[in-house]
Amino acid sequence: MNISKSRRNFLLALFGFAGFVYLQILSGKNKQLYTAASDIQRLKLSNEEWKQKLSNDAYYILRKGKTEVRQSSSLNKEWRAGTYLCRGCDLELFTSEMKYESNTGWPSFTDHIRGHLFTYTDLSAIPPQRGYKCARCSGHHGHLFMDGPLPRGERWCNNGSALCFVAS
Repeated sequence: MNISKSRRNFLLALFGFAGFVYLQILSGKNKQLYTAASDIQRLKLSNEEWKQKLSNDAYYILRKGKTEVRQSSSLNKEWRAGTYLCRGCDLELFTSEMKYESNTGWPSFTDHIRGHLFTYTDLSAIPPQRGYKCARCSGHHGHLFMDGPLPRGERWCNNGSALCFVAS
């Protein structure tokens, strides 16, 4: 069997990536860093109910795990005091004190309201990333990166279309 060099390299890379993902799962890195509070009342709607409740952008982000276009959110320029809520269920996720300018093009936060988000390994991203979802409606919000400011070093990179801002 004669396989071209480029195809062979592609297959080697593909199997290498699959092995990496498998080892990540086996090594326990798939465990949640943050878990949802057990006392939060879960919101479960049908797919059709979500489509009626949410805008197209919010639906594809919260329910399908998509990412909005960089620099597309008006929340990038929101610096008033207030609270950021999940657009799907109005659960409070972040406060304005947690927000910072990450220069990434998405609203970013150094921390979150404990118990209101849970993390998971997003295997749809290449390479796999640590994603996070709302504890009440399980809507996808963004990804957690460990390149944020000290002392926590966390950057909760959020899709603006998945949030509502309420000024205080």
